[in-house]
Amino acid sequence: MGFSTLGLIVGLAVLAPNLLLVLFPPRTPPPTSHVPRPLGWIERAGQALCLVVPAITQPGEIAGWWAIPMLSGLAGYYALWARYLLSGRAGATLYRSWWVVPVPMAILPVVVFLSAAAWLNNPWIALSAVVLAVGHIPASAIIARGVRTRP
Repeated sequence: MGFSTLGLIVGLAVLAPNLLLVLFPPRTPPPTSHVPRPLGWIERAGQALCLVVPAITQPGEIAGWWAIPMLSGLAGYYALWARYLLSGRAGATLYRSWWVVPVPMAILPVVVFLSAAAWLNNPWIALSAVVLAVGHIPASAIIARGVRTRP
């Protein structure tokens, strides 16, 4: 255990764009979908772990080349937030697929955290990312299905 500035930066880099929802909420919210309560709990636990664990666990030996997929995932995530803003803030845009990726706004943060775990040589971040993936990706897929079936 111990503080990690790099881990804190990674966590904040993924969290920061989510604050756009406070400043620029969706003009048309996505349809309400029923996400099973246990899945919602796992999703929230994964989100909390991915924000706290990187900052409170010291990195091992840094594997520099892992910064490339991490930064690429982060750039893609930011581009999808730009798509949300440029779409007129349609809530459905947050769950729309991109290229062949079904729920990219859920998958890319997992990619970023898994890459950060490899970059920082920190298995605790990887475990946190797996918990996030188990909750966030299926929950987003349920909501995305509701978006696609919306009249």
